[in-house]
Amino acid sequence: MAQRTTSVALALPGLLLAMLLAALDQTALAPALPEIAGDLGGMEHMPTVVTAYLVAATAVMPVVGRLGDRYGRTPLIQAAVLLFVVGAIMAATATTLPGFVTARVVQGLGGGGLMIGAQAIIGEIVSPRERGRYLGLFGAVYMIAAVGGPLFGGIVVDHLSWRWIFAVHPPLGLAALVLLSLTLRLPRPEGRPPVDYAGAAALAATVVGVVLAADRLARPDAYPPWALPALLVGTVIALALWAVTAVVARDPVLPPRLLRERAFALPVAVSFLVGFALFGTLTYLPAYAQVSLGTTATRAGLLVTAMMAGALVSAVVSGRLITRTGHYRRYPVAGTAVAAIGLALLGLVGERLDAGTLTALLVLVGLGIGLVMQVVLLAAQNAVDHADLGAATSAVLFLRQVGASVGVAVVGALITRFFGARVPEGVGDPRALSPEAIAALPEPTRGLVESAFGSAVPSALLAMAPLLGLAFLLALAFPALPLRTTAHTALDKESR
Repeated sequence: MAQRTTSVALALPGLLLAMLLAALDQTALAPALPEIAGDLGGMEHMPTVVTAYLVAATAVMPVVGRLGDRYGRTPLIQAAVLLFVVGAIMAATATTLPGFVTARVVQGLGGGGLMIGAQAIIGEIVSPRERGRYLGLFGAVYMIAAVGGPLFGGIVVDHLSWRWIFAVHPPLGLAALVLLSLTLRLPRPEGRPPVDYAGAAALAATVVGVVLAADRLARPDAYPPWALPALLVGTVIALALWAVTAVVARDPVLPPRLLRERAFALPVAVSFLVGFALFGTLTYLPAYAQVSLGTTATRAGLLVTAMMAGALVSAVVSGRLITRTGHYRRYPVAGTAVAAIGLALLGLVGERLDAGTLTALLVLVGLGIGLVMQVVLLAAQNAVDHADLGAATSAVLFLRQVGASVGVAVVGALITRFFGARVPEGVGDPRALSPEAIAALPEPTRGLVESAFGSAVPSALLAMAPLLGLAFLLALAFPALPLRTTAHTALDKESR
């Protein structure tokens, strides 16, 4: 019986909406993080609120990628949409920090599936050479998330409650589910060996251990004294188990042979470093703007928009040039250099930052990031066979999320350390302060606290700039492979 494969034109609306769900969640929540953390116990909980989602999304990525290679990608992305929506409803109704963290874990499981599923499907139905022309559409999705997300999140926080941010997810999720169910008809793989579930579990446990260890360093009082040694031992054991399964499994979740290929390993490493530096920057800058520059949550959200707008412009331009020329190596090289310069300037200018300078530097960082994020995924997918497409896609996004999770915890630890060292005596525990609590302090204490936070954040961001410098050196070593001109799955044809 013939099974008709879907065309790109029919598949794109559902895929783009699925990508919008995941992108909108992170951008809309950024300006609300101080308010959420304040309601649930103080600014010291910001790393927990962020990492709950990121850890769950990261942990699920390898198994989702490999399950897609084994059983097909359509049912997995449908399940991811449902999980994401359920998590959003749970988050909107949570009344305690544990309840909210649990909701974000559920939503993260869905978000990880959305990111892997959409990118792997696009990698299957669009050839690497032609994918650049679609970056404009992908960029439009992220522009909607970049402009609408922070603006929506800021307005909701200023005029309603952060809980209403999650109200947009159910209708978007339902629309994405309907479109995907009606249009996505990919052939199901046949004859693949069993999925390496043990390896996936060990890899997920490794990630959880690394991120929790970083969070323990950021918030030592939140853990018992024995937690860090236990986490380190558990992480080493999980990593060793993954190494064993990678050797003995017939179809390992992350095949070691891929990591031995320079054309694959280098883009994955750059993705990790960019995720580390980018999310550390993105997470804490709205709080910096609210506390140190005195902006509203809405205006703080627009700072995120500025960075994402820069990323959109450079992603669209580079994508069209890649399709036209077939060359991609120059863009990660230029992008990592530009982003490193922008992040270094953010740290060096420090307390002298004003809203205009901050916006300009964030646009510069965004321009650099836009030349890297999609291109490293394109390079990795182009370097592998169809059988490893899901593993390659999940590896790039997985390591990016690992970097993001650890980056948020590390930057949070640095900010807490610098802030605690500079905050004046007599204001209580600095880790429990929220923007509202700082605004309520009497003068001159409030000014001193704002100045302390205003110098702590740039100092932490300056520490991230060398990571992007290392990414630049790795990008220089990228091999210039020719881009394939055919898709893995033929479009608008009958497959039997």
